[in-house]
Amino acid sequence: ESGVLPTVRLNEVFRQAEQSRIVQNAHRIYRGERPESAPSEEPDADFFVIPRSDPEKAAEVIQLLVTQRIPARFQLDPLSDVQVLTPMHRGPAGTIALNSVLQETLNPTGATLERGGQRYRVGDKVMQTKNDYDREVFNGDIGRIVEVDTERKQVKVRFEEREVPPYGLGELDNLNLAYACSIHKSQGSEYPAVVIPLLTSHFVMLSRNLLYTAVTRARRLCVLVADPKALDIALSEVRREERLTRLGQRLRLASGLSDLQLM
Repeated sequence: ESGVLPTVRLNEVFRQAEQSRIVQNAHRIYRGERPESAPSEEPDADFFVIPRSDPEKAAEVIQLLVTQRIPARFQLDPLSDVQVLTPMHRGPAGTIALNSVLQETLNPTGATLERGGQRYRVGDKVMQTKNDYDREVFNGDIGRIVEVDTERKQVKVRFEEREVPPYGLGELDNLNLAYACSIHKSQGSEYPAVVIPLLTSHFVMLSRNLLYTAVTRARRLCVLVADPKALDIALSEVRREERLTRLGQRLRLASGLSDLQLM
């Protein structure tokens, strides 16, 4: 935007990715077009759209996909390989409700510590929500609970094969269950399989940028459980996120150009 440096926009799908519906549909979404679902019988299908308008029905489909359908067809682990990404925290298809349902399905028993309405169990997938420089764990990092000490009221978590010092009860506010997480929290991460609810109840958050971010988190499989109306709302809503760095102004000053010279 400074007009000082040359810019390039990558908008062409090259040969190595042309068979990937994830890549193809990411480009469709970028252009404001509806993504296309693969035929169910296609052996290497990597993108599906499942129409659902009712949030509770959508949540039921998501539970079935994560716990049964995806693991059975694609031989993916529901805990380590499948990630639900949702626009909001509230509602039947929000992170809070989905985390509760998926925890009870995938990890229903064991020593439990409760804090702020969340139950923490050995084996749970959790996400760090604030930077912790002492533990060298950062916002958005996902780990697994490896020990729950109900007497000392603390839990131990392993992040990428590295076990960090235990979390006391008061520190559990920085750990959320991560069977489902917000699309916002997923930025910069990738997962083998992604399941995305998109409903009109999410309308406050829906945008093309958000949908594009969610879809491009998937490496091997992407499933949209979407209300067609919500999908159209997201595709039509283009929000430009301003980054207030003043970098453009600094580049212009460094090059000896003023704003008037660029008009």
